Amino acid sequence: MKIYVGADHNGFYLRNSLIGYLKRAGYDVYDDGDAQLDPQDDFPVFATKVVHDVLSSDDSDPRGILICGSGQGMCMAANRFKGIRACMGYDRESVKATRKDEDSNILCLAARVLEKDKINVLVETFLNTPFSHLGRYQRRIVEMDSL
Repeated sequence: MKIYVGADHNGFYLRNSLIGYLKRAGYDVYDDGDAQLDPQDDFPVFATKVVHDVLSSDDSDPRGILICGSGQGMCMAANRFKGIRACMGYDRESVKATRKDEDSNILCLAARVLEKDKINVLVETFLNTPFSHLGRYQRRIVEMDSL
């Protein structure tokens, strides 16, 4: 599984830490963020980079992780693209449900809200929870993509 990670200035340090964690865990990680902190950057730029990488990936199940201050801006930007099902990650159960039921492919995290060790749990839940492939959930994904 290829994982694309992006963050604005609010998530810059958390992104770096998360990428290190994922690489040490053996994941195939791609950094779609700035090389240096830019307090004037804009979250839609990084959301777009991750979205395009997820949508054009040759991987059968690529995932994206986006980090900004609240997570909401990244989630709104990512969900503007057909084929993207970005979710907010606040607790383990909601992340698990959105993977299982909606086959979410991008996890959005709030750098200002979540504690660092909780983020790793949310990310592992996102990466390791399979989509259920139940007919009603597949139908709903098709419906979302036709909006």
